[in-house]
Amino acid sequence: MRNILYLIFGIAFGLALTKGEAVSWYRIQEMFYFQSFHMYGIFMTAVPVGALGIWIIRKFGLKTLDGETVIIPKKKYHKGIILGGLIFGFGWALTGACPGPLYALIGAGYSVTIVTFVSALAGTWVFAKVDPYLPH
Repeated sequence: MRNILYLIFGIAFGLALTKGEAVSWYRIQEMFYFQSFHMYGIFMTAVPVGALGIWIIRKFGLKTLDGETVIIPKKKYHKGIILGGLIFGFGWALTGACPGPLYALIGAGYSVTIVTFVSALAGTWVFAKVDPYLPH
């Protein structure tokens, strides 16, 4: 039953991304060329909403659906974040899709996105294999 709830939230999220044009390759291209405020407006809304959500989780000690305490670990900065961000950004600019909207794009019938999805899975697999050898 819980998986149905996750599916419903995922579909609602995908619809919101699609209707808000956050999955539009054209909108993403506009953003990278600094031609439109659209995507920046989405991000400038998402960041404070996410920060507020984390604050609420910590303030009220909210728990997961399983009743477990939500633990948000502190993350240490290291120079690998810069390299990883650059790789992520280049991939996003080249494909016009970041990981979240991939599912929405596939669901909307853009079958070419399957190549990007498989590439994202391959990149995740490679990272898992080389992660133990990376400086942390």
